[in-house]
Amino acid sequence: MDKKYNIGLIGLAVMGENLVLNMESKGFSVAVFNRSTDKVDKFINGRGKDKNFKGCYSIEELVQSLEKPRKVMMLVKAGQPVDDFIELIMPHLEKGDIIIDGGNSYFPDTIRRTKYVESKGFLYIGTGVSGGEEGALLGPSIMPGGSKEAWLAVKTIFQAISAKVENNVPCCEWVGNDGAGHFVKMVHNGIEYGDMQMITEAYAIMKNVIGMSHEEMADTFEDWNQGELDSYLIEITKDILRVKDKETDNMMVDMILDAAGQKGTGRWTSEEALALGTPTSTIAEAVFARSMSAIKEERVAASKELNGPEVNFTGDKKAFLEKLRQGLFASKICSYAQGYQLMKTAAEEYKWDLNYGDIALMWRGGCIIRAQFLGNIKEAFTKNPKLQNLLLDDYFKDVIEKSQAAWREVIATAVMNGIAVPAFSSALAYYDGYRSAVLPANLLQAQRDYFGAHTYERTDKPRGEFFHTNWTGRGGDTVSTSYNN
Repeated sequence: MDKKYNIGLIGLAVMGENLVLNMESKGFSVAVFNRSTDKVDKFINGRGKDKNFKGCYSIEELVQSLEKPRKVMMLVKAGQPVDDFIELIMPHLEKGDIIIDGGNSYFPDTIRRTKYVESKGFLYIGTGVSGGEEGALLGPSIMPGGSKEAWLAVKTIFQAISAKVENNVPCCEWVGNDGAGHFVKMVHNGIEYGDMQMITEAYAIMKNVIGMSHEEMADTFEDWNQGELDSYLIEITKDILRVKDKETDNMMVDMILDAAGQKGTGRWTSEEALALGTPTSTIAEAVFARSMSAIKEERVAASKELNGPEVNFTGDKKAFLEKLRQGLFASKICSYAQGYQLMKTAAEEYKWDLNYGDIALMWRGGCIIRAQFLGNIKEAFTKNPKLQNLLLDDYFKDVIEKSQAAWREVIATAVMNGIAVPAFSSALAYYDGYRSAVLPANLLQAQRDYFGAHTYERTDKPRGEFFHTNWTGRGGDTVSTSYNN
């Protein structure tokens, strides 16, 4: 009788190859397939040689080599390739078998695919996998959602290969129905955009305002990584700032063109926030900052035409760096608060029962945004599962209270010296907006009612009652049918 394998994987690119090596190292047997079958040969005769793998050369062979319920995981490019493989896999499945999408799929696609696959009698999981190449090999953060009945069949494998935090707790837990897993991964990536942008803004202030050397900046990030800013992205930043280009002997970071790429998940986060009416301004500004960086030639031309202030920093460097550290941490808190606010709004919209403390724990290890203070987020939601906003938790409220003067000074210093800090600035604007009992939207509503009869609510009447003023004396009593336009 032919041996049956624990799980099958389609897609032997960087993530797929490292993930199956991780699975095999934890005692699982894996059948592998790739559309370009030469990659199967290369893997089986290379990194997978003499290990518990089976190289397969067709979808049918892959599926038939698996134990029941069959678990077929795809790590392929998001979009149409996922739909194409689903159609290729299903004819070979039996009722109760499981298809798993481990790529960066857009969550509405996962909602659609879950419903479709279940209608055929099979189960579907859409799971976020974060941590890059190293995480996939050594232990990623895994965020599964989809058909709840499939969870028990994959739980042992997923939790075994995931990163572990204190007391060997796995950075993997069931997230929720249909697209919940991919939604949480999307928000993770949006927060990642914000984190990266804020670090680059701190770097720009260090370099262009304070005039620090690369070694001084690297030492500063290393020092920051010992405290509340301890995180993977701070850690790799200090490493990057110490590397020299072998060809020129210049610092490597100075040889890299300032034109950032993106794969779309940050944009998806911002688009969904707009659709749900949830403010995630820091994440959106991080996306726009990448867009601004991409128009390199236009910026170079503009730099010869447009003037700004001369840099003039006369303060105490050590004292200002401490203020910069506080400002970075405060901005980071606001960015995460926005991400969590978006998840809460989406959970209501899509009827997901999200456990926000578990999500923080899943992000605590293995993933790109792993950071010490995610433990504080876990504690906040353990203490109050119905916490409306992270800024209202005692720990985060205290941090912001103690750091906001420094935070404001850092942003003012950057502005006065002509350094763009969109993530820092938008994070502070979010904080100031959220803490304001009254915003100038009353004037905005008056304007809307003036030109479009969009109506408004009154401060002396219950919410939900709408009124219109004939501002010019020439209008009638007809009002717009859509208050929210």
